[in-house]
Formats: sequence, structure tokens, C-alpha cells
Amino acid sequence: MNYREFENLVCQGCTGYGVDLDRLAVEKLYLYFQELKRWSQKVNLIARETADRAIVENHFIDSLALLMLLDETRDSLLDIGSGAGFPGLVCKIARPLMVVSLIEPRLKRVSFLRHVIRHCDLKDVNVQPCRLEKHVALEEESHFNCIVSRAVSDIPSFLELCDRFCVTNRKIICMKGPRFREEIGESHGEDGRWNLSELREYKLPFSKASRVLLSFTCRNRQ
Repeated sequence: MNYREFENLVCQGCTGYGVDLDRLAVEKLYLYFQELKRWSQKVNLIARETADRAIVENHFIDSLALLMLLDETRDSLLDIGSGAGFPGLVCKIARPLMVVSLIEPRLKRVSFLRHVIRHCDLKDVNVQPCRLEKHVALEEESHFNCIVSRAVSDIPSFLELCDRFCVTNRKIICMKGPRFREEIGESHGEDGRWNLSELREYKLPFSKASRVLLSFTCRNRQ
């Protein structure tokens, strides 16, 4: 896929989300896309047989949908289980003033993320090679007011791990597919620390696959 095709897909895809990208952001996203494809020949980043159009839609455009809930100057983002950088690194490129930290335990993916950060000359973004576990201290975790994960398979368990982040004015965002309703009934019961404060459903622009952003905020206790 050449740059023009990539630009057309990304910009067309983002229009429905009300997300604008300047030319520099699109150019850096295209560099990222190229490096993702090149590294994927040797490192398990995404499925190797994935078509270019599907990579753009399922990873880049879907990540950019998160910007519907973020503010570049007010929000700082902690991306848990970032993998190949989705959604955190994509959002950082699109909104360069946002402070971002990527949590990823697999060292080959960490190397890829650091390579893209250097290659795209990004500032105020770092990679922490660890897992989100109760006994693991994260760098400057108190500085982040938005914690996101696109890798959540079990929302209730993930929110329990995120109890350490439960303070006023901080939110947890889970990016899920159409089966999310099977999980959210258990994710914010009376004994939990989190309230489901916003549910934003959307569709990917070309495949029309259903997606949802689930935003949780800390429950006030008497």
C-alpha cells in the first residue's frame, strides 16, 4: 500500500469519529505502518497474512476511535498490554502533546515499540517492559489520568487489577467487540470499586464491525 492509499483510508475512516489528523501525523502513521509490516516478517506483532486494508482498519483506525474520549491537553494515557502499540502509540502520533506510556511484557514487542518511537521522533512517550500485576510498581503511575487496554479478555478481572488506580478524576477505558455485554454485568457490582460511566458504541468504517468503548470511573464511597 502506498502513502496516498494509506492517507485516504485513514482520513476517510476517522471522519465518522470526528477525529482530524494533520499531514505530519498521517506521514508518521504511515512510517509506523511500514515498520509494522517489515518487522512482522520476523516478530509476532500481527497475523502475517493480514491484508493491508485490514491492518489499517482493525489496528490504526480502531485505535484512533479512542480519541473520541480523550483530550490532548488534559489527558495523559497509560496503555496496558500495548502489543504492537495499539491504541496508545497510534494516539500519541495523532495527538503529539499527549503524554503516553506503553506497558508491554514481551521484549521483542518492546524493541519494536522503541524503534517506532525513535523512527517517528516522538517525545513524552516511553515503554515499560512489564505486566500489570498487583506487586509491580509502574513508573510515574500517579501521573496518568486515563488507563486504557485493547487486550482485555475479562473486564471484571482487569478492573480488579486496576483498583490501584481508583482515585477521583481517573478513568479506565476498555476497548471491546460486540460480546461486551456478557462481561459488563459482572464488572461493576455493588462490591466493586468502578462505575460504568460511559458506553460509546461505534462501527469500523469499511467492514462495519461493531466496537465499543467502555469508560469506568472510581465509585464514590461514603
